[in-house]
Amino acid sequence: MKENDGLMNITIRNCNAIDTARIQIDEHKLNIKYAMNGAGKSTIARAIDLHIQGNGKITALIPFKHLGSDDPSHTPSVSGLDDISSIAVFNDAYINQFAFQQDEVLANSFDVFVKSPGYDTHIQEIETQIAGIKATFRDFPEIDRMIGDLAALEESFGKAKSGYSEAGSLAKGIGKGNKVANIPKGLESYGAYLKSPLNSKWIKWQTDGNTYTSLSDNCPFCTNPTNDKKDLIAQVGKEFDAKSIEHLNKIISLVENLGEYFSAEAKGKIGDITRSISPLSKEAIAYLLRIKQQIELLKGKLLNLKGLSYFSMKDVEKVAEYFVNLKIDLTYLPELNSTSTSAIIDRINGTLENVLTKVGLLQGEVAKQNRLIKTTIEENQADINTFLRFAGYKYYVEVEYSNASYKMRLRHSDYTKPVESGDQHLSYGEKNAFSLVLFMYECLSKNPDLIVLDDPISSFDRNKKYAVLDMLFRGQKSLQDKTVLMMTHDLEPVIDILYNLRHKFSPLPVASFFQSGGGSIVEVPITREDISTFGRICDENISKTNSDVVKLVYLRRYYEVLNNKGLAYQLLSNLLKKRAIPFKKEAGAEIVMSDTEIIVATKDIQKKLPSFDYSTLLAQLTDLDHMRRTYIAAVFNYEKLQLFRVMQGGGPGNDVIQKFINETFHIENEYVMQINPCKYEVVPTYIVEECNKVVLAEHT
Repeated sequence: MKENDGLMNITIRNCNAIDTARIQIDEHKLNIKYAMNGAGKSTIARAIDLHIQGNGKITALIPFKHLGSDDPSHTPSVSGLDDISSIAVFNDAYINQFAFQQDEVLANSFDVFVKSPGYDTHIQEIETQIAGIKATFRDFPEIDRMIGDLAALEESFGKAKSGYSEAGSLAKGIGKGNKVANIPKGLESYGAYLKSPLNSKWIKWQTDGNTYTSLSDNCPFCTNPTNDKKDLIAQVGKEFDAKSIEHLNKIISLVENLGEYFSAEAKGKIGDITRSISPLSKEAIAYLLRIKQQIELLKGKLLNLKGLSYFSMKDVEKVAEYFVNLKIDLTYLPELNSTSTSAIIDRINGTLENVLTKVGLLQGEVAKQNRLIKTTIEENQADINTFLRFAGYKYYVEVEYSNASYKMRLRHSDYTKPVESGDQHLSYGEKNAFSLVLFMYECLSKNPDLIVLDDPISSFDRNKKYAVLDMLFRGQKSLQDKTVLMMTHDLEPVIDILYNLRHKFSPLPVASFFQSGGGSIVEVPITREDISTFGRICDENISKTNSDVVKLVYLRRYYEVLNNKGLAYQLLSNLLKKRAIPFKKEAGAEIVMSDTEIIVATKDIQKKLPSFDYSTLLAQLTDLDHMRRTYIAAVFNYEKLQLFRVMQGGGPGNDVIQKFINETFHIENEYVMQINPCKYEVVPTYIVEECNKVVLAEHT
């Protein structure tokens, strides 16, 4: 539930391995949740996402132990998000589904990178200014029909450079003369069929049937004798073919549809040409090409007017001249200068005149939109490319105008052309970085109530991690002031944001640690005061524990972190390896430590451990019952695991424990700055449970 303004207390139940998780989110801040792998971070992210999506999708997270249960208390649930209606989640699924488009970085790059808050305002004003022109097309649907018929007639000429192709419908339909209007001698009896609207189908039917006349002297259709008619029947197929008739019908239909838009003279000439028995003459073709040119011009202007928008005018220096040039003068289109055409064109020209009376306002809005888009593009490009440069990537982006829209293209500094196959060229890290940046811009565009980042930067090296954090959470174009839940198994960003660079982040993010165990997750807050050097942490923990053996463990780690491998460290190592006679390493050889060296090392150790005595502690370390009691009495998982290593001689037989120790307790993983493992259980409970099994088994 939301107890007070700006704070959400969320409870998650029965989701995968989580029985109960309670987390807190500060609104309009970055909320960092740090936890080890396997603690349930991704489950929490998915549970919140599925809950917001609704429709019962969260039931997909029901734990195996509750499968088939009808008990409503076992149903997956999330509470405390009543004020959240939209969410954006960055996770592996987002990266995996992310596909660089063939001609742009992101499918909706225009909406994400160009369409700023003021964009629609200017577009609406421009649309208002040109509304009359669009209304003309809306109110007169016959204009669309006219454009369609003009385009079809234009296409019938074919694609030859000369403008007239023998392969076009026009040539195939009337190029050799119109035999339907002039039925060849002897075929008059077929006139009703040849002039029928179904003539092409009839010709195909008649021709197909004629192939069977060689089988018999009788008609294949009615079985009557045909000896004296076979030549006549065959003549139909010789004079006509179904495909040519289809083309002829198409041309006749187009001419009839456009008839009212042709001048009386043009209509008469076109009629003569389409009805002529003679093949098309050069003069006839030249005349038809003249009509085609006028059709192309008129159709082009009509389409420009119909598609009129901001994009039509974005590159126009003087909008007034642009609209004057859109007007149509039929005196230069004599073949199309009919009463019907004039009625349409006069109305269109009238609306253009109305626009020209207030063209100054339109010019101003176009200019404002141009400036807005230019500024938005330049800022976004600069921000993204600065990030890519500082992160060490050789890629950059450019927003380009293409096909009535703006598209963000991906480029590489070593290549002159745009990268069209980003999936093939980008490494996982590069793709992850790009995905994060684009995800951020999508969030800025869509403005979801909650943004969830599931382990977004753990895979990056140090310089790239901070470059990503800087891009995501600093500056005007960032997720600053957004409600962001970022989960990570990487302590480094927590240290950077809360300790090293806290002055660079505003508002200051909040952080916490997910303490998990037995199916339950609770949060332990992390503040700047909780981040300390490992030396100070060792001093603090040494002073708090009553076990000298535990103190030994911390002290050796202390020397390791300081990279102080002198006599004191070597004496401690011998002790923890339970050697009765301590050795030191010199030039790869083991040499027995002298009494003097042991005394020097002992005095150094006693500065931290005043009670240190090699023989006394060796007796404790080699006493299995004492070590088991010490292990069982240890409160913190970190101490238990370190004691377990000592008890097992540094080489535990359990593969699970050994793998965790190898990956977790390398010296490079012990940051100079870190959080106290005795306050934050960085060792998962399941690891300690495995250790418990070994210790208790040995005890029995």
